[in-house]
Amino acid sequence: MAVATTEFTARETEIPGLLIFDITSIGDERGWFQEKFHRAKLVAAGLPESFEVVQTSVSYNRQAGVTRGFHAEPWDKYISVVAGQVFCAFLDLRRGENFGRVVTVEIDNGRAVFLPRGVANSFQTLVDDTYYLYSVNRHWSADQYDEYVFVNLADPEVGVHWPIPLDKAVISERDRGHVPLADARPFEASA
Repeated sequence: MAVATTEFTARETEIPGLLIFDITSIGDERGWFQEKFHRAKLVAAGLPESFEVVQTSVSYNRQAGVTRGFHAEPWDKYISVVAGQVFCAFLDLRRGENFGRVVTVEIDNGRAVFLPRGVANSFQTLVDDTYYLYSVNRHWSADQYDEYVFVNLADPEVGVHWPIPLDKAVISERDRGHVPLADARPFEASA
């Protein structure tokens, strides 16, 4: 019988405010149990106290190679994976010296990421039947779409080396049509 505590360990990244959390599980012959989000434990590990979840959503991805992003949205986001594995690329689109900085990480059910508003997220599924879970501190609304900043996934200036080449990936036409980093406006924080 394998036993582990349900604690969170945070690591800072080269993008200010972008945190990677390792999540432990308790497992036995039946399977495993895991706290995906435990506010008090996450805050003790470094999650900003101001992050108050108002909506949680799931993105089910049928096959390996589904690729989404880069989207900088007007809210903070906590990302985890329930089943499967994803390669994530994060791009700082906030005005300032870190504009254009990239951090990549693979996420499975033992890792989560907190990203502050203005940092664009993207991901690519590495296996079939991946469940990507994310919680935000502002409700999604089509009315806020003009606050987003988008960047093209294939922009060589961003320089992400996707595990599955983008010409073999499943990408929406909208994501294929986003502008390069050189043409993106910096994200402006809203109230």
